[in-house]
Amino acid sequence: MLQLQITSLLLFNHKFCCFSSSLRRMNKGKTPQRLNKLTHLSNPTKTIENSIKVKRKPKRKNNSKFQANGGMIPPASQSPSSLCYDKWAILGPDFYQIDALELAPRLLGKFLKKDDVVLQITEVEAYRPNDSACHARFGITSRTAPVFGPGGHTYIYLCYGLHTMLNVVADKEGVGAAVLIRSCAPVSGLETIQQRRGLKTEKPVLLTGPGKVGQALGISTEWSNHPLFTLGGLELLDGPEPEKILVGPRVGIEYALPEHVTALWRFAMAGTPWISAPKNTLRAP
Repeated sequence: MLQLQITSLLLFNHKFCCFSSSLRRMNKGKTPQRLNKLTHLSNPTKTIENSIKVKRKPKRKNNSKFQANGGMIPPASQSPSSLCYDKWAILGPDFYQIDALELAPRLLGKFLKKDDVVLQITEVEAYRPNDSACHARFGITSRTAPVFGPGGHTYIYLCYGLHTMLNVVADKEGVGAAVLIRSCAPVSGLETIQQRRGLKTEKPVLLTGPGKVGQALGISTEWSNHPLFTLGGLELLDGPEPEKILVGPRVGIEYALPEHVTALWRFAMAGTPWISAPKNTLRAP
């Protein structure tokens, strides 16, 4: 009886070993499938499949600092497309009937519009009557006549015979005062601005300087004495007031009297890179 059981056991082991060898040969070279690992939550009826990894598409990075989506305002820390200029109305003539020193900071944040180009004013300088740096000191000539006109008109002249300088006439007719637009930030019409400037860039160098502003707007001295409060052509629109401003002495007027050279009649929006050099002379008021 015992011998029969031993014989049966040996036959079973032999068949098992043969089956195991055959199974190993069948699975040779095959990679076993990975079982999903299940992590049980406190609620045993819910499970999470850890083995399944969802691939998310990476967000497309926008390298452009300029977005022409109907208007942009890049003062301080705001992004170029954070506000739209369309909601701002054109400024009436009464807005300009004040002293140039008062008008200058009020122009910060306002919009200049011509054709498809819209610029936001970021830096200005005030020029007043009895100011040894103001062109009114020459009296009324064919060139300076517009600066003696009523506030709200343009006074445009050529600097060194090359650079078109845009000024906004201030105060009452006959006073002889204006505000020079020193720098702007692009709001709309970037391609036109770049084409007129002959510069393919979105950096502040595009519009930080009075000659650059005039070139970007596509104006000449023929636009001098143009009313900024009429529709069409060159317009000046209302805009948001800057949260903070900087003040400093005006640029390039070493020929003027000392009290006028050091006068803090230069104004700029704080926190924006769209300001011309020198920047180290600007400070909080």
